Amino acid sequence: MTEATAGAPDDGADVGTVSDRACIVYDEQLMQYDFGRTHPMAPVRIDLTMDLAAEMGIVDGLEVVGAAPATDDELHLIHSAAYIEGVHKLSDHPTYTDLSIGLGGDDNPVFAHMHEASALVAGASVEAARRVWTGQAPRAINISGGLHHAMPTTASGFCIYNDVALAIRWLLDHGAEKIVYVDVDAHHGDGVQKMFWDDPRVLTISIHEGPQTLFPGTGYSTETGGEGAEGSAVNIPLPPGTSDAGWLRAFHAVVPALVREFAPDILVTQQGCDSHMDDPLTNLMLSVDGQRASYLALKALADEVCDGKWVATGGGGYAVMDVVPRAWAHLMAIVAGSPVDPMALTPQRWRERIEEIRGMPGPQRMTDGRAVGYRAWEQGYDPASWLDRSIQATRTAAFPLNGLDPQP
Repeated sequence: MTEATAGAPDDGADVGTVSDRACIVYDEQLMQYDFGRTHPMAPVRIDLTMDLAAEMGIVDGLEVVGAAPATDDELHLIHSAAYIEGVHKLSDHPTYTDLSIGLGGDDNPVFAHMHEASALVAGASVEAARRVWTGQAPRAINISGGLHHAMPTTASGFCIYNDVALAIRWLLDHGAEKIVYVDVDAHHGDGVQKMFWDDPRVLTISIHEGPQTLFPGTGYSTETGGEGAEGSAVNIPLPPGTSDAGWLRAFHAVVPALVREFAPDILVTQQGCDSHMDDPLTNLMLSVDGQRASYLALKALADEVCDGKWVATGGGGYAVMDVVPRAWAHLMAIVAGSPVDPMALTPQRWRERIEEIRGMPGPQRMTDGRAVGYRAWEQGYDPASWLDRSIQATRTAAFPLNGLDPQP
């Protein structure tokens, strides 16, 4: 694998060497974000993703760069001083818990050096944003990022520091006037929405399994932003069981029109792949092929609307051997500008490595064998369909606030 070059922790004023190659912010130290052997968010998913991408030559198409941990002052831009102090304390005393700040218990167990690991993830997403904003890379990705549930004063949903929110804050502080954040994780992007609820410069769009059936129980279509920022939060709650065709129908019925109307300077995305049918924690039914289609759609939007400027992060994904590595290898290839053929064989050595871990080999191809297609919204609305009612509710709630007609 290409050796990482150190990221610059300065204010981004020095553009440095301009490259036409996209970059990935990666360091093996990022896998120290580890809640323990039995936790579903296993860091082996990152290792297997990078291994697969390296074996397939995807990493060769990216500049691999390192990053510095976010400082306490930087973290304080989105988190309270008391919360950061609490994370420090528990990080130094991992046998303690503090449920008042969300740390302890099954979801967010305390682990040694927790602050350092979490600050590095946050710093990596800031570095990805810095690289794109200063022109050092056209696109950038941090697959270890996407910790979208972390709140200003608490950890939540496996997320300690909200790296994507910090990256967005960095961009705002360094000249970005309008940013669109698109979250395709199966879970609602509640932490990022919360942090920019009152900021009309940031349009947050989350497409997720509905709050009736999945954590965190938020993300209704009626959540549209705070006073003075009405319409800046958009939520597309999907019925459990939604598969590729329904997911893509919902995405294309809502997201492109809003992004085009908002006309952001840069696109920031959270690419959680726990929407997959094999994911043990969610109830959506997407395939790797459908997820790949969503990545291509987001790149196309970035190219069309904001001169290609795109910062992508990882997120959820708990089918850590069969799904996450393939989904995010596809994502990395699309960020690199060289999409992988879904029919491509996975490398034998990679499959054998998975067999060593779990006793059965990994998947043979980069596809789940699903044909990806969907019925466009303009072809008609079916009021008997839960999916269509959800789409229409989102359009009705959000489109007029953004100067758009909610009707097809």
